[in-house]
Amino acid sequence: MAKRRAHWALDDIPWEAFDPSKVDAAALAVVKAASLVEYNGGSYAVYLCDVFHDDPVFQADARRWAKEEQQHGEALARWAALADPGYDFETSFRQFAKQQQLPKKPDRSVRGSRCGELVARCMVEVGTSSYYLAIGEASGEPVLKAICRYLAADELRHYKLFYTHLKRYQKLEGVGFWRRLIVALGRIGETEDDELAYAYYAANLRQGAYDRRRANRAYMRRAYSFYRPHHVERGTAMIFKVLGLPPNGWLCGVAARLGCWFVRNRTRRLVSS
Repeated sequence: MAKRRAHWALDDIPWEAFDPSKVDAAALAVVKAASLVEYNGGSYAVYLCDVFHDDPVFQADARRWAKEEQQHGEALARWAALADPGYDFETSFRQFAKQQQLPKKPDRSVRGSRCGELVARCMVEVGTSSYYLAIGEASGEPVLKAICRYLAADELRHYKLFYTHLKRYQKLEGVGFWRRLIVALGRIGETEDDELAYAYYAANLRQGAYDRRRANRAYMRRAYSFYRPHHVERGTAMIFKVLGLPPNGWLCGVAARLGCWFVRNRTRRLVSS
């Protein structure tokens, strides 16, 4: 019996099915930005391995995670080049990587603890899994739909991976609910931070000086447009699990409705501005 391959490869994507008539301009813009952020996963792995310098089990998982993130970037960049043959991924990535600097040889996580770092990583995977699911469902382009299915499944698996380590470190460090909540809320706020804004600029604009506010609003206006209530509800349940709260209780339902209101209101404001 042939051995089952552990992870998908770029050749598994049906590139021959690409349909240029079904490329959406908003999806193309955010995919270009995402290709840079994902491909930069190697830098994050270096940072994580420094934070968890005496945990070889976590370090091995972080390095595998980074390889898969870089593969995500490659897949997205290849699709973007099909949709826009003028897309220069290499030049855009060099510009992006030069601007994004992570701490070198940190003594501890920027989140204050290893448990806090893992909460933040789980939050990122919640966002990316929901994001690719939303883009894939909204897109009519068959190759992008296939890529997003692979990526959304990977990000969900990454969430489970970091959550497993989170439970371990929560026991070791005793980080309580309120501290985890602060980290989680802080990471949600970072969805509109400089990394994504600059990725959008480097991938799509690159003309004139970098205007963080302009790039951020342009990116978020497109990104928020893909979300539907069930994406927000799914993400909220995953966040509640990270916080140690019931993911199917009434409080989670209230939080999901608030999240849907925020996304709807924020999208409306961005479109009208």
